Amino acid sequence: MSTLPPCPQCASTYTYEDGALLVCPECGYEWSPGQAEAAEDAKVVRDAVGNVLQDGDTVTVIKDLKLKGSSLVVKVGTKVRNIRLVEGDHDIDCKVDGIGQMGLKSEFVKKA
Repeated sequence: MSTLPPCPQCASTYTYEDGALLVCPECGYEWSPGQAEAAEDAKVVRDAVGNVLQDGDTVTVIKDLKLKGSSLVVKVGTKVRNIRLVEGDHDIDCKVDGIGQMGLKSEFVKKA
């Protein structure tokens, strides 16, 4: 039995072959077998202006960001050094001075 890759859209493991394509029965997404590897390699994180971000970059916050469950606010212009890119909704892992470890969305930062 051959093992097929999971769906790139919903990560379902129930994919099946339909001719030259792979199909996901849960979300209906269809892709060619080589397309999944190319999509993973092409994952690029961009800031609010469109600059490509990389691990170790320094970014500047472009909007006041209120922290849930706290009265703390990350102010506009706050510089965040040595970011780390991660998968997920908040695609930047960083340490903000005076606040601590947190996750940021790339849409609220600009490369410094």
